[in-house]
Amino acid sequence: MTAVALPSAMHSRVSLPAVLAVLVPVSLSTLDISLTNTALPAIAQDLGAASATSIWVVNAYYLVVVAALLPLAALGEIFGHRRIFIAGLVVFMAGSLAAGLASSLLTLAAARALLAIGAAAISAVTPALIRFIYPPHQLGRGLGIYALVVGVAFTTGPTIASAVLAVANWPWLFLANVPVGFVAMGLTLRSLPATETNLRPFDGLSAVLCAALFALLLLGLSGLAHRVGWPWILSAWAAAFACGYALLWREAGQPAPILAVDLFHRPMFAMSSATSVCAFAVQGLAFVVLPFWLHTVLGFSQSQTGLLITPWPATLAVMAIIAAPLSDRYSPGLLGGGGLLILSGGLASLALMPLHPTPIDIIWRMALCGVGFGFFQAPNMKAIMASAPRERSGGASGIVATSRLLGQALGAALVALCLSVSPAEGAKVAIWVGCCIAVLGSLMSLSRLLPAVRG
Repeated sequence: MTAVALPSAMHSRVSLPAVLAVLVPVSLSTLDISLTNTALPAIAQDLGAASATSIWVVNAYYLVVVAALLPLAALGEIFGHRRIFIAGLVVFMAGSLAAGLASSLLTLAAARALLAIGAAAISAVTPALIRFIYPPHQLGRGLGIYALVVGVAFTTGPTIASAVLAVANWPWLFLANVPVGFVAMGLTLRSLPATETNLRPFDGLSAVLCAALFALLLLGLSGLAHRVGWPWILSAWAAAFACGYALLWREAGQPAPILAVDLFHRPMFAMSSATSVCAFAVQGLAFVVLPFWLHTVLGFSQSQTGLLITPWPATLAVMAIIAAPLSDRYSPGLLGGGGLLILSGGLASLALMPLHPTPIDIIWRMALCGVGFGFFQAPNMKAIMASAPRERSGGASGIVATSRLLGQALGAALVALCLSVSPAEGAKVAIWVGCCIAVLGSLMSLSRLLPAVRG
């Protein structure tokens, strides 16, 4: 493997246009996830689909994006992160156009799958691009800004979706991505610098095995959520196990495997990634179930639902700004563990609300959840990226995105399972499940304080 170094900004001042060139497409692709989650009730009603069935619009996205992330991250290391980023933006725009023109649940799910390939390319290389743009001593700040953008974009989706749905039909949630995407493309082509490449062959068979591993894993998870029967579920997971075993055998001893096994030998990297899956499972669960719960169960209108969720992103934005510099002084295990405990408490307080809550009852609880998640996100991302060597930034970047989206996919599947088992009480059960997962994530995060993990 031969590295080709290009002129970089690693030891000069940070280029603001380059930062914007990365963050605008990132915010666009992240916002799309929560826009779709919030609009699911309206989409299901318009297309005549049941609530549990409409979750496939979300599941199709997660299945494809998680399957494609690590192969695309490997392509970024080989051919340059900038090229993969630009290609992803083009595919994302094409998928958005197809989703806006979809006329059935099936065609919408297919369009979301295309869109997911573009989003995977963007997500797979973004942390690596940030590590390239920012000098080493400012990496925490750069990743903190990225965490802020991702968190705020994901959590402001309900508010934006509600505002759009108040004046237009749901297809405009996707069609609006196209003109914004052209603006983002102009920024990217003009300002994003070329990045170093690692001249090595791309193992297509390993990429296929890796994609199949995650696709089959999520397919079985979705089957469990929709109760399609144990033969189907076990068959999918058995095939996933076979693909994973074949992938590990094929990549054994390689210095830069697609499945980044070399990085998981580092305890801090492995535990931070596991904590990330738990935390984002809670976030994904919450932002799928809360719109259903507030709108369908508690009777708030679509626009009121978005406004009631807004305190989460508002406090998240404030806490992300505070947590980023704190991550340079305090352990991510402590910050993340405490934050996830606060998040668990916020979800428990939501589940324990009175039968007829006032807006104030909901607002302060949403704000508490935002505070907790804000303490977790930026320090944990820095822990993942900083624990990997620079030449493996692409692999670490792929794991950052994979753990986030795998967790969100798990959360969405758990909501579908709860709703299909108990349509009447499923929303509240899902919130309690999220509370328990947050506690588990907190324990994982606190384990990073142990000397064996820190070392």
